[in-house]
Formats: sequence, C-alpha cells, structure tokens
Amino acid sequence: MAAKRLDRMAMQAATERSMININALMRDKEFASIEEANAFLQEVLKEGGPPPAPADTPLKQAQQVAYDAMEATGRHRVELARRALEISEDCADAWVLLAGEETKSLRRALEYARKGVAAGERALGKEYFEEEAGNFWSIIETRPYMRAMITFADLLWASGDKEEAIAVYQKMLRLNPGDNQGVRYILAQYFAEVDRDDIFEAILEECGEDPTAAIRYSKTLWLFRKEGAGPAADAALDEAMQGNPFVPQYLLGRRKLPPRMPDHYSIGDRNEAIIYVISAAKGWAGTEEALAWLKSRSRKVQRIQ
Repeated sequence: MAAKRLDRMAMQAATERSMININALMRDKEFASIEEANAFLQEVLKEGGPPPAPADTPLKQAQQVAYDAMEATGRHRVELARRALEISEDCADAWVLLAGEETKSLRRALEYARKGVAAGERALGKEYFEEEAGNFWSIIETRPYMRAMITFADLLWASGDKEEAIAVYQKMLRLNPGDNQGVRYILAQYFAEVDRDDIFEAILEECGEDPTAAIRYSKTLWLFRKEGAGPAADAALDEAMQGNPFVPQYLLGRRKLPPRMPDHYSIGDRNEAIIYVISAAKGWAGTEEALAWLKSRSRKVQRIQ
C-alpha cells in the first residue's frame, strides 16, 4: 500500500513541476491562435519538454525541494521536507509531508498541518483569497495550501474536533466548488455522525445524481433520518444496492472490514464499500433503527432477486 500511495504522490509532483515549467515557458509568448500555441507546445514536448522554470524566490526554491520530498521515502522524505522549510517556512507542502510522516503523535501531526495551512495563507496573501475564491486548485500555486487544508481537516476529525473539521471542509468547497479533492464525499460520509443533515442536503443539491456509494447510501440514510422507513427511503436503498451491493454486508457485519483503508476503488466494487463504511458506520449506528431497517430491507430485496 505505501508504495502505491508514494507512486500517486510522485506522479502529482512530476505533473505539477511540468505544469509550472510549461506555464513559465508560455507566459511571455504571443501566438496568433490556439492551434499555433498547441503546435509550439507539442514541438517542445517532442524535444524533451520545457526547461525548468526559474526558481527565483525562496518559496519557489523550497517548493522544488518539497517536490523532491514527495518523490522520496521514509527518512529521506523528512530530511528534504525540513530542508525545504529551512529555505522558506511558507512552503505548505513541506509541513504537510511532515504531518504525513508523523506516526507517533497525532498532536504533533496536527500542529504540522496547522502550520501548513498558515504557511499557505501567508504565501498566497489575503487579497488572493478574495479575488480567486472559486478558482482554487485550478491555479497550481493554490494546491499546496489545499493539500494542507485537507490534511488539517482530516487530522482535526481524527483528534475529535469534528465541528472545526467540518468548517475546514466547507471552506475548501467554497474555495474550490469543483471539488478536485473529493471533500463532498467526505462530508457525505460524516454528516449523520455529527447530526448535521443540513450539510448533506446542500451536497445533494449539487450532486444528487452522483452514482457513488458515498452519495447514494448517504442519501438513503438522510431520507431515513428525515422521513423514517417508507417509499422514499426504500427506493433510495434499492438504487444504492443496485449500484453497490456490498455496503450492507459490511455495515451489518456480514463481511469483516480490513485493518487498513484500500488505496484504490472502482464504483460498485468491494473497496468502494469498505471506504464508505469505514467512514460512515458511526452515522448509521447512531441513527435509531437505521441498521435494523437496513437489515430487514436488504433481506427483502435479496429474496425478490
């Protein structure tokens, strides 16, 4: 699992480096058309890619070292992250990497993530948040901050500060409504645990037709909490089980959850069910009669099938 997570992180670093290099190369060029710009870029790629972008500020230099750290492992990753912070303490990614490598102390990991958020805010500046809210993530320079935000929110949740975690997740959605980091799915899995049905209702307005287990089963639970057992909740559960039949098996304990979260999934498979249940189980268990209804209803559907 660790190797696969590293591969994704390394790919992310390589992709962002390439995008920074391309943006720097194209910034001062003037083209008569999009076709001409694309032809120029294709020629650059054929010749081995664009030259490295100038790292002409301490933060840009630190970010390049942080990308090196994202491609490293273990102690070397930590060493590189600390080296990046020696160059610039405004390097949010370096703080995030330290938080991710801190396995002994949740408190220390949370503090690293908090410093990462603060670093990202300093690096971008107050006006940036006012002018670019809604465009975050699509602008490469915002991504270290957004990574710090999701790391911070996840650690807040793990430490028990759930209301603050939800506030951070919601801020992320305001900054990036496109939700490249899947924050809506996280909130969909958590809403019932903190008795915040309003959160999921807002999500449902945005992505009610989403086919994932996180949305379909959360919609089922939301309807049950709102109206109880009945046609609406029954129909939602039937649709959810058609999309992923494994969720009830894990929620009801018929299948044992693995000790670790899967590192990948496909819609409708067991891994998707596991990921949903690990995060949403407390919400189902804390909703009176929800599991009893799920047990009864799922058996009826199985008999019909």
